[in-house]
Amino acid sequence: MKTVQFREAIAEAMSEEMRKDKSIYLMGEEVAEYNGAYKASKGMLEEFGPKRIIDTPISELGFAGIGVGSTMTGNRPIIEFMTFNFALVGIDQIINNASKIRQMSGGQFPCPIVFRGPTGSAGQLAATHSQAFESWYANCPGLKVIVPSNPYDAKGLLKSAIRDNDPVIFMESEQMYGDKGEIPENEYTLPIGVADVVKSGNQVTIVSFGKIIKEALKASEKLESEGISCEIIDLRTIRPMDH
Repeated sequence: MKTVQFREAIAEAMSEEMRKDKSIYLMGEEVAEYNGAYKASKGMLEEFGPKRIIDTPISELGFAGIGVGSTMTGNRPIIEFMTFNFALVGIDQIINNASKIRQMSGGQFPCPIVFRGPTGSAGQLAATHSQAFESWYANCPGLKVIVPSNPYDAKGLLKSAIRDNDPVIFMESEQMYGDKGEIPENEYTLPIGVADVVKSGNQVTIVSFGKIIKEALKASEKLESEGISCEIIDLRTIRPMDH
């Protein structure tokens, strides 16, 4: 095992998959020269070059559409939004195209695309950078929605998302990029749609996901101090949900 930051787990997942599959590329605002707004693509431009790590203008509708269209010619794009709040500008491509291409083409065209980036509130940023949209996307047929809570889950689930043949929304808390955790030295993946029992208990169950798992663990400590046994379940995937 080794200890990495959340952002490093994201970079490792993308890099490992890109080394194996030349149809995968990363496109988005500041992903290349600046190494990503939260440094989640650090070093990738140097390794893969400007044809696979592509900086874009501030035009979410445009580069989301390029990504969706390129899936129909055999590519597997990773589209990074500087924040999912800005993804609203490109939501037509996500909702009306990416999520429906397979069905509208009678199964001729899968849409293996990952839309990823930061979500939720962040330090010293305004309300227009701070909303969480996982429930919006989870209510759209055709999309899978993943919100990891730690580096181990982030890497394993992102690799699975990149390999998936349908569009995946991959949301990363803006407050977690510096969080550290252990991941295996060897390659691994985690299945989409399978929750994780973070802590066993038999009196109270707390179900959550993303950065709130840390708060759930704090709550469980308080409950345990009062003699209440607490189970914590990390959903990991909002859609499909593990029932």
